Amino acid sequence: MAKKPYYMTTAIAYTSGKPHIGNTYEIVLADSIARYRREQGYDVFFQTGTDEHGQKIELKAEEAGVTPKEFVDRVAGEIRRIWDLMDTSYDKFIRTTDADHEIQIQKIFKKFYDQGDIYKGYYEGLYCTPCEAFFTESQLVDGKCPDCGREVKPAKEEAYFFKMSKYAPALIEHINAHPEFIQPVSRKNEMMNNFLLPGLQDLCVSRTSFKWGIPVDFDPKHVVYVWLDALSNYITGIGYDCDGESSGQFKKFWPADLHLIGKDIIRFHTIYWPIFLMALGLPLPKQVFGHPWLLQGDGKMSKSRGNVLYADDLVDYFGVDAVRYFVLHEMPFDNDGVISWELLVERLNSDLANTLGNLVNRTISMSNKYFGGVVENTKVTEPVDEELKKVACETAKKVSARMDELRVADAISEIFVLFKRCNKYIDETMPWALAKDEEKKPRLATVLYNLVEGICMGASLLESFMPSASKKILAQVNGEKRSLEELAAFGLYPSGNKVTEKPEILFARLDVNEVLKDVEEKFGKTADEKAGEGSETGKAEEAGMDIQAKPEVSIEDFGKLQFQVGEVVACEAVKKSKKLLCFQVKVGSRVRQIVSGIKAHYSPEEVVGKKVMVITNLKPAKLAGLLSEGMLLCAEDAEGNLALMTPDKDMPSGAEIC
Repeated sequence: MAKKPYYMTTAIAYTSGKPHIGNTYEIVLADSIARYRREQGYDVFFQTGTDEHGQKIELKAEEAGVTPKEFVDRVAGEIRRIWDLMDTSYDKFIRTTDADHEIQIQKIFKKFYDQGDIYKGYYEGLYCTPCEAFFTESQLVDGKCPDCGREVKPAKEEAYFFKMSKYAPALIEHINAHPEFIQPVSRKNEMMNNFLLPGLQDLCVSRTSFKWGIPVDFDPKHVVYVWLDALSNYITGIGYDCDGESSGQFKKFWPADLHLIGKDIIRFHTIYWPIFLMALGLPLPKQVFGHPWLLQGDGKMSKSRGNVLYADDLVDYFGVDAVRYFVLHEMPFDNDGVISWELLVERLNSDLANTLGNLVNRTISMSNKYFGGVVENTKVTEPVDEELKKVACETAKKVSARMDELRVADAISEIFVLFKRCNKYIDETMPWALAKDEEKKPRLATVLYNLVEGICMGASLLESFMPSASKKILAQVNGEKRSLEELAAFGLYPSGNKVTEKPEILFARLDVNEVLKDVEEKFGKTADEKAGEGSETGKAEEAGMDIQAKPEVSIEDFGKLQFQVGEVVACEAVKKSKKLLCFQVKVGSRVRQIVSGIKAHYSPEEVVGKKVMVITNLKPAKLAGLLSEGMLLCAEDAEGNLALMTPDKDMPSGAEIC
C-alpha cells in the first residue's frame, strides 16, 4: 500500500547573516515533526532553504565589498552548515537564486499582470528596510515597524501592486470554513481582526530603488518584491510550472500539509500567500503554524541588541542532542520560550544526566554486575510491574496525540514520564536488595528485563527529537528501534540479549559557574551579564595523600557537615586520568555526580550497587572538567591502600550518618 504523502516546509532563512539559535529552533522543530510523520508511515517531503534577494542584501554586500551573489553564497553555505550540524533531515534545500525558481517567478508575475491582478502605480509610505515592507501610519507601533520594532522611513517609488481586496472575501470564507488552517487560534484571530476584516490594502510587489532581485521580464527596471519571490518557493521547489507543465512531484505533494513559520511572519503566510495561490488557481496549504519566539532573557534575539546565541557555540558545550532537547522541550505551544546558558546547564543536569543518562547507565551496570550483561525475562512478576508496563504501552499513543496537535514540547514530556517511571520502578523493586538473596535472582532478572524494555521503548520514541541519543541508547542495551505499532506491546526485547559491557555516560553533568566563566572568557559579556557569575568552585584534594593534623573542632563545627548513605548507581573511569572515577550516587531522591581519585583501588564494575558514605554539603568542585557534588569517605592504611566506607547493615539511600 502506497504511503500517504506529507509535504512540510519551514520559512526560508534570510541570508543577511548567520542564523542565531532562535532561527535554528524552527528547523529543529520542523525536523522533529518530519521525523515523527515518517514514523507514522507518511511519505514525507521536508523542504527548507534560503531567501536571498532584496535591498538589505544589496546593502550588506556593498558593505562587505563583494557582489550580492558572493555574499549570499557565503551566508547560504553557513546556514546549511548549521542545519546539518543540528542533524536535520530535510529533503530539499532551495535557494531563491536557483535558476529554475527565478524563471517561475517571472512567469508567475507575468500571469498575474496578464489576468489583471497586478497594475502599475506609485507607492508612497513608510518603509522598513530590514523587513522589506511598507506600512501605513496606523499600522506602526510607537511609530516603528510593527514586526521588528526598527525605524521606518518615508519612501516613494514607481511600483506594481497586487489587488489584494479582490480575493479577500474568498480568503475570509476559507479561514472560517477551515478552523485548522491557521494555528494556534490566537494567530488566526490576529489576522482576521487586525488585517482581513478591516479591509486589505493592495500590496506592492515590485521595486525600482535597488537591483538585487528577480527582474520583471517585461519591465526590467523593476525587480520582483521579495515576498512574492520568497513565498513562491513552496511550489517552485517541488516542480510547479506556471505554464501547466508541473512535475509529478508537485502533483503528488501539493497542497502542503504544513507551513511552519515564526509568528512574526504569519501575516505574509496566511494572507498574501493564500491570495497569490488563489490567483494561480491552486489549492491552499492545509495548515500554517506560527510558532512562538525563543527569547534570550526577556527580549527577542537580535544581533543589533547583542543578545544572540548561536547553535554551534551551544553545541560545543552541550552536544547536538542536548541543544535539540532544550529548544524543543522549553518552547510552549503558544507562548514564547526563554533560553540562557544557566537554563541549558540546569536542563542538562536534571533531565538528561539524571533522569535519562543515569537510568540507562545504572540499568546496564546492574545487568552486568548481577548477570554478566545477559537480560533474561524469567517472568517472575509482581503487581508493581503492571503500572510500569501500562505507562510504557500508553506512551506512544500519548506522544502521537500530542504530535498531531503539533505540541512537540508536550510529546517529549510524555517520553520523559516513561523514563521517570522507570527510575521510580528501580526504587520500588530495589534490585540491589534482590541481588543479596540467591532465591530472588529470577525476580531480579525480570526487574532488569522490564527496565531494559522500558528504556528501549522510550529510546525508540526519542528518535524524532534526539536521534543520536536514541541510537546510542539502543546500541548500549543491544535493542532495535520499534515502530509505533510495536510500541503498543510490552515485552518485545529478546530474552537472552546481552547489553554492552561498558556503558557510555550519555550526558555528563556540568558546573554552571564554570560554564559561565568560560563563556565570559570566550565570548565576552556585558557587566550586567557577568553579575552573579564570579563565584569560584573549590579544588578537591587528591585521594591517598598524607594530611597534616588539623586543629580540634567543637561539636557545633562537626555538626555543620552532613554525612549520608548513598548508593552507587553508575560509575565510569574518567578519560585521560590515571586516578579519577566518576560516580553517580543516589542519595535519597537525588542522584549526585561525585568524582573521586580511587581508580587504582576500585574498578567501575565492582562499585556499582555499593552503599557508601558521602559528605553531601561540600561546595561543588570541578575535577578534570567534571562537576563533583560531594565526597566519598574512605579509610587508608599505612601502605596507602584505600577502602570505601560502607554501612555495616543495609541502610536506605539518604539515611543520615550521625
